[in-house]
Amino acid sequence: MHRFSEFLFGLLFGWGLLISGMTDPGKVLGFLDLAGAWDPSLAFVMGGGVLVGLVGFALAKKRTTSFLGSAMHLPTSRDIDRRLVLGSLTFGAGWGLAGFCPGPGIVAMGAGESKAALFVVAMIAGMWVFELLDRKPKATAAPDAGV
Repeated sequence: MHRFSEFLFGLLFGWGLLISGMTDPGKVLGFLDLAGAWDPSLAFVMGGGVLVGLVGFALAKKRTTSFLGSAMHLPTSRDIDRRLVLGSLTFGAGWGLAGFCPGPGIVAMGAGESKAALFVVAMIAGMWVFELLDRKPKATAAPDAGV
C-alpha cells in the first residue's frame, strides 16, 4: 500500500508541475528575468507550495507517525553553514542556467523533453561528484602547541 500511495502522490505532484508550467524552462527563465519581461505567475505557484508546506509541517510536528503509519523523521538542524549557502547558490545557478530544478526536470524528462534529460544526467553526475568529494578524508588541523 505504501508504494501505491507514493506513486499516487508522485503522480499528483508531477501533474501539478505540468499544469503550473514549472516544467517549461522558458516560463521559469521568464520568472527569473527580473530586469526584463518578468513573468510573476510562478511566484503564485511557489507561494501556494510554501503555504501547503507550512500547514504540512505544522501538522507533522504534532504527530509521531505519518498518516500511513511510518515513523516521522523531521529535520532538527537549523544551522546556516558554508555548505548550505554554497549548495543553495549552486542550486540557484543551475536553475537559472537550465530553467529546471530537480522535480520539474524529472517530470519534463518523462514527458520527452530532451533538454530535461540532459539536465537530469548532469544533475546525477553532480550528485556523484559530490559523493566522491564528500567521502574524501578531511584534513585535520595540527594540534595546538599551547602558545
